[in-house]
Amino acid sequence: MKHDKLSLIGQRIQELRKAKKMSLRELAKRSDLSAGLLSKIENFRTVPSLSVLIAIANALEVDVSVLVKNINGETAAPYLLVRAEEGQLEKREDSKGLLYKYLLSQDLATYSLRVNEVLIGPHTYRKPLSTNALELIHVLEGTVQYGFKEGEVPLAPGDTLYFDGIQAHSVRNDTEQTARLFKVYLLRHNE
Repeated sequence: MKHDKLSLIGQRIQELRKAKKMSLRELAKRSDLSAGLLSKIENFRTVPSLSVLIAIANALEVDVSVLVKNINGETAAPYLLVRAEEGQLEKREDSKGLLYKYLLSQDLATYSLRVNEVLIGPHTYRKPLSTNALELIHVLEGTVQYGFKEGEVPLAPGDTLYFDGIQAHSVRNDTEQTARLFKVYLLRHNE
C-alpha cells in the first residue's frame, strides 16, 4: 500500500526545517525559492520538481535522499490500519482555524468514488468476498473484526482501515451493539 509522495515529501521538508529551527522565509532565502512555493510544498498543495528538491536539500544541508527516503510507503501488511489515537496532526499555515489529522493518502488514476454508512448488526458475520475497489473504513460506533487471509484485524471507534478489496475480506460483529462504519470505495474502472 502506498502513501502519496505529495504529503510525505512536504511533511519531511517541514520536519527537517523545524528541527533546524529555520523559518519558512529563511529556507526560501537559503534555497533561492519563494516562500509561497515552499508553503505549497509543505502544505501538500504541490509536488516539487527535482531541481526544487535539490535546492531545498542544499538549503537544509541534507542529501536529497533524506527528503525522498521511503516515499513509496510500502508496508508489510496487505492493508493499512490507523488506530484512533494515531494519525498526525497537521497545522497548515494556509488554513488558520482548521486542524487536519492526517490518516492516509494514495495516488489515484481512474477510479469512481462511492461512500456509504454501514450498520453491522449484533452477532453478524459476512463471509469473505472481494470487490474491484480500494476500500477505506472508519469506525464510528461499536467494534468489528475484518478478516483477511493473514488473520483478523479488530477495529474500535476512531480506527481507520484501508486495503485493496481484491483480497477476500470478511466482517464480523460478535457484540450486542450495532456497529456503525463510514466506508469509502474507490471503484476501479473496467478496461
